[in-house]
Amino acid sequence: MDEDLDLPRLAETFRNSPWASLEPYAIELPVETPVGSLTVRGRIDAVFRTADGWELVDWKTGAVPAQSELARRAVQLAVYRLGWSRLQGVPIEDVSAAFYFVSEDRTIRPHDLADEQQLERMVSRAFG
Repeated sequence: MDEDLDLPRLAETFRNSPWASLEPYAIELPVETPVGSLTVRGRIDAVFRTADGWELVDWKTGAVPAQSELARRAVQLAVYRLGWSRLQGVPIEDVSAAFYFVSEDRTIRPHDLADEQQLERMVSRAFG
């Protein structure tokens, strides 16, 4: 799969992006948090300290997907956001999250990320 990527072009795009000048607080940070009856594990690509709190970033090398797929993927960001909020002991409202699609040099910040209760309802419906 990596052979399909133009890694030098992706690296150049990233170096010219606003993200390149920021210093991450953490990179590839493992996170584990209970959501309803499940324990969800993942790895946050990057965490940045902001004036308003924290921003989590999920780097993507592919193209921006259709809105329905983006909404599905946003659940992952919501879980990471919940896990980081719990890990740091900060209100979830102080944690934002974004996708950065390197191939298109495009940052997308879903504004309707699920909170703790919404995530637990999703898990209950899916695995209830």
